[in-house]
Amino acid sequence: MPEAGQPGMTDAGLLFDVLVLLLAAVVVVPLLQRFGIPSVLGYLAAGIVLSPYTPGPVVDVETTRPLAEFGVVFLLFAIGLELPLSRLRTMRRYILGLGLLQVTVTAVVLAGLATFTGVAPGIALVVGATLALSSTATVLALLVERNEVVSHHGRVAVAVLILQDLVVIPILTLLPLLAGNVHDILPALGLAALKAAGAVLAIFIVGRLILRPAYAFIAASRNPEVFTAANLLLVLAVAWLTAEAGMSMALGAFLAGLMLADSPYRHQVEADIEPFRGLLLGLFFMTVGMSINLPFVATRGGEVMGVAAVVLAVKALVIIGLCPLLRLGLLQGLQIGFLLAQTGEFAFVVFDRAMGLRLLDPASGQTLLAATALTMVLTPLLAKFGRMLSQNHKRHDGGELRPSGVEHLSQHVIIAGYGRMGRTIARLLKEHGLSFIALDLDAERVIAAREDGLPVYYGDASQPGVLRSVGISGARAVVITVGGLRQTERTITSIRQAAPGVAVIVRAKDRIHESHLNTIGATAVIPETVEASLQMAGLVLTSAGIDDDKVKTSLNTYRRKRYGMAHPKPEGPEAPGY
Repeated sequence: MPEAGQPGMTDAGLLFDVLVLLLAAVVVVPLLQRFGIPSVLGYLAAGIVLSPYTPGPVVDVETTRPLAEFGVVFLLFAIGLELPLSRLRTMRRYILGLGLLQVTVTAVVLAGLATFTGVAPGIALVVGATLALSSTATVLALLVERNEVVSHHGRVAVAVLILQDLVVIPILTLLPLLAGNVHDILPALGLAALKAAGAVLAIFIVGRLILRPAYAFIAASRNPEVFTAANLLLVLAVAWLTAEAGMSMALGAFLAGLMLADSPYRHQVEADIEPFRGLLLGLFFMTVGMSINLPFVATRGGEVMGVAAVVLAVKALVIIGLCPLLRLGLLQGLQIGFLLAQTGEFAFVVFDRAMGLRLLDPASGQTLLAATALTMVLTPLLAKFGRMLSQNHKRHDGGELRPSGVEHLSQHVIIAGYGRMGRTIARLLKEHGLSFIALDLDAERVIAAREDGLPVYYGDASQPGVLRSVGISGARAVVITVGGLRQTERTITSIRQAAPGVAVIVRAKDRIHESHLNTIGATAVIPETVEASLQMAGLVLTSAGIDDDKVKTSLNTYRRKRYGMAHPKPEGPEAPGY
């Protein structure tokens, strides 16, 4: 019979391990980020500090591993959310062209080299395909930092990353099959493909029949806690179903994301899931760090550097060589090749799982994990080198980067609130050829707009995650038409934190609200009472016989003085009034 205090001691031990993990993350990750080291490597470093192979505190990795596995689940769900069919169609040339060719050629070359060193063909293919993937987190962070997300090479790199993220699914599905003593790789791949196809078909049928009506019902309640609970239920339920069917939970999570990718709720779902994804994924990378035997890796430093060098060289050369086939040219090839030369964070997922399934021996697994980390550390330097080579070549031959045919959300207007005022603004923007994206919390209103083909989504514009998902960093302006003062305050604050320089034009009820909203960061505030007064004054002046042009001039002059940049002075003749 267990002692009375034993369960409490166990709970206290687990709580202590979690506290130590959180403390290490809070201290180590921000410290390394100050030196430009990506957060993924920061979490790995924190895990290494807490591993049994280094002096200092030790955390039992087995107690936290089950929870950490959900980090991968939520990451795959987020990737699925980012892949609506419209985006896939727009970027298909680079996704199916450069992306597919890069992964295939690189995987074959690296798998061949692995087989030459004595690795079994099945696991060699897994190793080659995994090393062919790049770090989505690291590359996107660099592109955002350098304002190159909307550049030509930035867009192409994102397209390649999308294809690479999709490749993770068959790799994770294949691992358990290889662990089951499967000797013929082709039947294993065929079985994995059939299972995945069956799961996709079943889940999408259920999703179309049940999921969207259910989300419409939940969104109509306007209860954010219930909406978040529904998101968690969806991810975990679909992941559990695929696991019960003998496939990976990650595949189920990805399919769940795909089901919502084209729905009007995806931006709000993404914002709700983001905190869980970030925390659990960080915990996963820490558990990987705790499994890295640093002293052992140090004794094989030459081998680690050799593997890293081969991977970087093969990937860069393959991408640079393939770019001319897609009519991208040497300039883009140099930048994209060195930008995507590293191995990505999914390598930690795959190699850690392969060691757990005994597909990789500990020595090879530790070497691959260390080489992956090294390639990620070198990414900023490699990207800078590729950019320098491209610029030197451009100056030498006078070449110019060609405009991209890939669409990207930029220079658009974000409309927070799609009521009568929001619809009017959207209609006028559309008439003048300006792109926009609207957010609203009225599910019926959103669904009606989506049926008309308009870019209106369910989401709370006061949440930073929602703002990021609708491209706040590239927006030309944000228009806030919601009437509640507190909601407007929260939205302005979130916008100013995410994009300090963007123009924020706000609707206010009266002059008291106007003064307050100007104070907290609004660029221009339009009080309803003032506009109603001007409209009435204009009708009175017209009925009194005043010339229409003089009435418009008078009203516009008042507006310029009243609103500043919201109503700039036109060049030439006076612009007509509202």
